[in-house]
Amino acid sequence: MWVTRTATVFASPMGLKVTVEDAKCIQANAFIQEGIFQEFTIKEEQLTFKINLTVLLECLTIFGSGPVAGSATSLKMCYAGYGSPLLLILEEDGVLTDCSIKTLDPDEVLDFNFSSTNVINKIIMKTECLKEAFSELDMTSDVLEFLMSPDTPHFRLSTFGNAGSTFSDFPKDSDMMESFQCAQTQTNRYKVSLLKPSVKALALSSRVSIRTDNRGFLSLQYMIKNEDGQVCFVEYYCAPDEDIDEPEH
Repeated sequence: MWVTRTATVFASPMGLKVTVEDAKCIQANAFIQEGIFQEFTIKEEQLTFKINLTVLLECLTIFGSGPVAGSATSLKMCYAGYGSPLLLILEEDGVLTDCSIKTLDPDEVLDFNFSSTNVINKIIMKTECLKEAFSELDMTSDVLEFLMSPDTPHFRLSTFGNAGSTFSDFPKDSDMMESFQCAQTQTNRYKVSLLKPSVKALALSSRVSIRTDNRGFLSLQYMIKNEDGQVCFVEYYCAPDEDIDEPEH
């Protein structure tokens, strides 16, 4: 579980971006395009503030965390500018609830400098098989190893837990692969504790883009469709773990 429970919100005419970071090693960005909203109005080029994420989520789920048959919850969000609270007005079946959440001065977010020109390997795949693989990997392992290569096994996920080594392979000609662009063999490890929160986005997604750059930094971009078929994206950047040593067998 992440220690940090604050998020930085960026609002622009294009929509909202919500950023959460932990340990200066991982960053999660949720993109909510303006077209997702029935009405989206902003009077400035960009507004930025920090907010307590736990409080925000509690307010958003005040009527429950899942949809109830025959009912729908509407949400109106208002922010008047620097120093103002974020106002939420939720309505369900004629019941109205309003919340006022204190906003904070935003911190400077990490720049992972993940440039497309430095990307070495990129895979786009359907997430069904990845969900299954994540459920089968040994999460007693401290690290999750990504192997991406133009040669067999092409894409491999490995863990090194209490029961020994486990791995899942994904050939480039698999039905699950939609795009496979690997220029060279790369093997990088990432702390399982940092990647675990991304499993929530994986569970909701239909496709994922997996990229690694020349430093071994990892980008996971999940495509999530809502009930109306509209698309949102959740992206994770993760720094690699220390240099790879041969695992003990």
